[in-house]
Order: sequence, then structure tokens, then C-alpha cells
Amino acid sequence: MLRRLLRIVLALVAIGFLGYGLARNWDDTTTALAALSPWAVLGSFLAVMLGQFLMLVAWREIMAGLGTRVPLRVAGRIMFVGQLGKYIPGAVWAYAAMMDLGRDHGSPPRRTFATISLGLVINLGVAISIAAATLGSLEAVREAWYLVLLVPVIIVCLHPKVLGWGLNLALRLARREPLESVLPGRTVVVAVAWTVLGWFVYGLHIWLLTGRTDLYLAGTGAYAFAWATGILTVVVPAGVGIREGALVLVLGPVIGTAPALAVAIVSRLAFTLADVALAGVSFLLGRQAAPVEAPSSAAVYADQNGSGSTALTPDRNLSGSPEA
Repeated sequence: MLRRLLRIVLALVAIGFLGYGLARNWDDTTTALAALSPWAVLGSFLAVMLGQFLMLVAWREIMAGLGTRVPLRVAGRIMFVGQLGKYIPGAVWAYAAMMDLGRDHGSPPRRTFATISLGLVINLGVAISIAAATLGSLEAVREAWYLVLLVPVIIVCLHPKVLGWGLNLALRLARREPLESVLPGRTVVVAVAWTVLGWFVYGLHIWLLTGRTDLYLAGTGAYAFAWATGILTVVVPAGVGIREGALVLVLGPVIGTAPALAVAIVSRLAFTLADVALAGVSFLLGRQAAPVEAPSSAAVYADQNGSGSTALTPDRNLSGSPEA
């Protein structure tokens, strides 16, 4: 009962901060919408929704690679409903909500924590790589040449053993037991592939809003750069303001400051509405899957001591590999 009440309170607080962000930019948002083609706005929203879905597929692959395989609708409930916590100041709320929802469907908190963290690392690595590969010709980011130097570092960090080492270090610092197994290399490749595809679908929404057929790649890189800038500013909920500023910085010299501001505002609106819509749909679909019953005390003890994967995830054997 207490956990359910806490979820309701966190959801209301998240929606409150979300509404505040929209209200603060309401005049600029309505002006931007009036200046853009309704079809461009609708198309950008649909592109964002599709991109979010592809990111969910990548996220579910990571969770399955770590030992918890759930239906897509359940993964959506954990990810999309839980990530509404990102609109609350502080970096812990989305983690806490997603870990709690994951527990309901058989994923131990440390495994959900690992899935979120690995998904974020992969997403950030892909975003920076795309920005470095596509924005070299833009005046506004020529001074950020050091992004190119990050690409080989990102490739090394995406190696399964390096990812596992870093994550287990974080778990030890949090006084939790390490993961039962390293994320398989094939899972990393599949997750990266889905993430790359998701980012290039995200690029469609910038392309549609600018109305420039020659700006698809640059628009994709511009949004990737803006998103990475916003996500690294952890003290600002969902990177509000930071992401928009970075997007205007990159696109302004190309299409003009006012059009770039309009694109940034409508982009934020599209992502915010997509977050709400996907959370609502996932919540309704996810309720069709009955939550996993609470594990026995023996299973809880086993998981806390690093050997409980079989008690909570029947699709894994003792070595952490999928059953035939």
C-alpha cells in the first residue's frame, strides 16, 4: 500500500514539473506551432514516438541479456512509466521508479539498475558518435573538435567486459552485490544497432521541422548533440532549457535563430507529449501482464548474495546463459 501511494505521489510531482515546463514556454510554443505546417508537427511527433519505441527495443534487449526477459508491453511499462521521474529535479527518481516497477515483473533492483545504466551509456555513446560524425561542417561546433577524440573511448567503453567492470564498481559503491554475469557481446551489438536506428529516426523530426531537405544528417547530429548536453546536466530535470539552448546554438547559424528556437520548442513539446502518451499506453497494456509474485525469503537471500538469478528469472540457467 505504501509503495503504491509513493508511486502516485511521484507521478503527480513529475506531471507537475512537466506542466510547469510547458506553461513557462507556452507563448513561444503556440507561436511556433502557428508558424509551422500542421503536417510537419504531426510528422515530427510520430517520428519521436517511433524513435522512442526503437529505444525501448534496445532497452529490452539489454534487460534480457542480463537475465530478465519480459514481453515488450511489460518492458514499456517499466521504462516509459518509470522515466516520467526524469521530470523531477535530481537523477534518482526515474531510477527508483523503474527499479520498483521492474521488481513487480521479476527483475531484481540491481538488474534493473544495470539495465538503466547500460542503456544510458550506450545511448550517450551513440549520440556523441553521431554528433561527431555529422556536425564537423557546422561552424557552431567546430570548436568542439574534441568530440571526435571521444569516439574511440566510447568504442572501448562499450566492450562487454569494460561495461561490466564499470557497472559492478558502481554497484559496489552503492553497497550492492555485483551482477551475476557480464552482458554478452552479441547483446551489446544488437542494442547499439537498435539505438543507432532510433537516433536516425529521431533525426526525422528535426528534418521535418526545419523544412530543409539537405539538413537531415546535420539535424540528426544537432539533436544528438543537444540531447547529450542536456543529459549530462543532471541537476536540470530532463535537461529542460539546456537541450533547447544547445539545439539553437547548433542550428541557429544554419537556419536562423528564430526558426531554430521554434524547432527547439516544438521538439521539446513533441518529446514531452510522446513521454506522456507512451507512459499512458504502456501503463494500460502493462496491466494485462500480472505482476510476478513476491519471491520467497530464500530467493531474496540468494539474490542478495549474487546467486538468485534462477529464482527470479526462469529463462536463465545457473551460468547466466539462456535455456535452450
